[in-house]
Amino acid sequence: MKKRFFASLLLCSFWFQALSFLQLQGAAPGAPARMEEIEGERQLSGLRRGVTVWRDERGIPYIEAASEKDLYFAQGYITAGDRLWQMDMLRRTGRGELAEILGRGALGEDKHFRQLGFAALAEQRVGRLSPPVRAALESYAAGVNAAIGSLDDRNLPPEFRILKYRPRPWRPADSLVIGKIFAESLSPTWLWETMRALFSDLPKARLDALYPSSSPLDIIIVGSDAGKKKSASPASISSPLRGRAGKAHLLSSALERSDVIRRALKRVGLYAMDAAASNNWVVSGKRTLSGKPLLANDPHLDSSAPNVWYVTHLSAPGLRVAGAAIPGAPGIIIGHNERIAWGITNLFADVQDLYAEKFDKDNPRHYLTPSGWRDAEVRREEIKVRKSPLDPTTETVAMDVTLTRHGPIVLESKGERFALRWTTLDPAADEFEVYYWINRAGNWRQFRRALSGYSGVGLNYIYADARGNIGYWGAGRFPIRSTGDGSFPNDGATDAGEWTGYIPFEAMPHVYNPPSGIIVTANNRIVGLDYPYHLTRAWIPPYRARRIYDLLATRQKLTVDDFLEIQADTYSYPDATFTDEVVKLARPLAAGAPDWREVLSAFDGWDKMMKTESRVPVLAYRMRVIFVRRILMGALGPDLWGEYTWPNASTLLDYIISNRPREWLPKEFGSYEELLLACYKAAREELAARLGKDESRWTWGGYYRMRFPHALENVPLVGSQFAIESVPQNGSISTVNRGESVSMRFVADLNDWDNTRQCLQLGQSGNPASPHWKDQLAEWLAVNPRPFPFTQRGVERAAREKLALVPSRTK
Repeated sequence: MKKRFFASLLLCSFWFQALSFLQLQGAAPGAPARMEEIEGERQLSGLRRGVTVWRDERGIPYIEAASEKDLYFAQGYITAGDRLWQMDMLRRTGRGELAEILGRGALGEDKHFRQLGFAALAEQRVGRLSPPVRAALESYAAGVNAAIGSLDDRNLPPEFRILKYRPRPWRPADSLVIGKIFAESLSPTWLWETMRALFSDLPKARLDALYPSSSPLDIIIVGSDAGKKKSASPASISSPLRGRAGKAHLLSSALERSDVIRRALKRVGLYAMDAAASNNWVVSGKRTLSGKPLLANDPHLDSSAPNVWYVTHLSAPGLRVAGAAIPGAPGIIIGHNERIAWGITNLFADVQDLYAEKFDKDNPRHYLTPSGWRDAEVRREEIKVRKSPLDPTTETVAMDVTLTRHGPIVLESKGERFALRWTTLDPAADEFEVYYWINRAGNWRQFRRALSGYSGVGLNYIYADARGNIGYWGAGRFPIRSTGDGSFPNDGATDAGEWTGYIPFEAMPHVYNPPSGIIVTANNRIVGLDYPYHLTRAWIPPYRARRIYDLLATRQKLTVDDFLEIQADTYSYPDATFTDEVVKLARPLAAGAPDWREVLSAFDGWDKMMKTESRVPVLAYRMRVIFVRRILMGALGPDLWGEYTWPNASTLLDYIISNRPREWLPKEFGSYEELLLACYKAAREELAARLGKDESRWTWGGYYRMRFPHALENVPLVGSQFAIESVPQNGSISTVNRGESVSMRFVADLNDWDNTRQCLQLGQSGNPASPHWKDQLAEWLAVNPRPFPFTQRGVERAAREKLALVPSRTK
């Protein structure tokens, strides 16, 4: 807490000094702002032949080149014109170079990423890429650098002018560093190991109940829960942690580190709460009106200005592809080409393990292994830290990173030092190359071949092709452990929990043309209990997946509009379960008890939709939150209950409210009826305190508003140009429409590519002076994205501006 306070104090001091500095320099909101280039001709050194860039009414670029080299050069140039500062922030975050521009308040974040060594891993990986992929990265970097070279102090993006620095040249490794940050946002399992360790002394039945990995609502893609089943609880291994105090201190250290990661990721729009990132689904032609497949994807990442995605259309001989790109990397991540479409969600794979390493007191570089003492590698990192807004010069802060056989030391607690093993830290890990090959895949065989080389964080890939086929593959590197399943920290001095290999690609969960004609993933459990390998225990509750599947299964002749209606759905399973049980209890009690009549009146007949204008959701939500709090406090005690968290915890709470077991009832209540009535009254008191006594203002949209933060919006005087007014939220964390975390909407129509729909939260541009800064917000809120044309004819009809990029004319 003290560290966070002083960090905030330093940041405030930084910006108050910045205000004085900016006033002296005249950098006010009315200062010149660079607009994206949209028309005319631009001569660029590095192009071989001319490139045409069309833009539609949303500012989306359609880039047509005569070669891949020129195509990726132009993509880098155009993307940098719209999103250069965002790209610089992404690479600085991953490289641990934020303090150089933001000051000492960002030093903790830099230290974290220096420990992970993302920059060095990216530099190593560039040399191992296949020649065409490396060429694409080099061309993209050259295009970015052409954009940087065209800027001067008058037309730099406003953030550079506010912070008084210029971007350095882009390098191919910078693109790969961004892939590492995405992996960071989707891999939180090391933190849950420390949390589970704190509760490891509980009776086994209570511990198992607190950490459910399955639900009655599960939608399984591969295998089944019938027949042979694996153990419902994690395999027990010897934990190196002793005593509750030591475990609590470790968790405290882990939470501090987690807070550092959260701040870093939120600043660049990549924070994903509980790593719950995305819905996707696909249906075969037998379930659509057109007779061809439809595919949908809406990634869930933190809302931000600008958005983390950038929509692009790319065309060159032998390649035509469109969809969502990442600012800073060539190609398309989610989208379609002329023959296939694809989408991704987080598989939630457990690809991280902590190891308690025992170091020699007499020689701090020696640590114990099963074969004796070994020297740890120590890497010196030097971090540049800006002295003040008035002084752009930097001072250097040095730090040593200790590397063991398992990985870097990332946590220290009461003399214990913990190393992190993570697939992303393997020099062979690659988060990027797969998309180069997916962009070119034309059938299931080629798509599968592309995935076979993917070694990044575990993802659910869905697929559809113009011939009518659909498929799914869980791709990535999933460790096989000698003992245990990574649920607890391991003893690094032994071979407990060692990784003995990875799940073979062909054994990873996959399906092709399932009889149902439906495939759905939403971070939920996707394999049955009979699946022979361990993927993870930390599945997200299947609420979104179940709702999507049920809506698809009950409809025939599906259309794009049906898919958009599903993306807009706000039905909340946990709130429905909770209020249904409350209503069941209230009915027989309402006749003789005014309090219960009020409860019955509040919830009976509610449609279970989390709509902005509705009053029931906010009361149901707050009542359920209070119920959960009191159940956990009663079960774990006042000191421990607040430390408990688990992605699938709601499954346990659904069971408790539905079955009302006596052993979970807090001792201060004589019955669940008494507990629930107390929760209802407490919820009303909280809402009155927060929203006022006028109950007409107790709406879901009044309670929960969406924000789109920019890293500099709170800078005095000049930050207001980046501020976007908050808007009421439709949906919640448990609904298909997940509100502000829906970073992009995509529906591919394989019958008519020009009818494909795609939009961002805000807009294409990262410049608040641009008309495309937030011009997609209305269609995103309405869940009604405009068509994103694909064919040559469609692009020509949509084009509004034309920019010609031509090779520099030599004298």
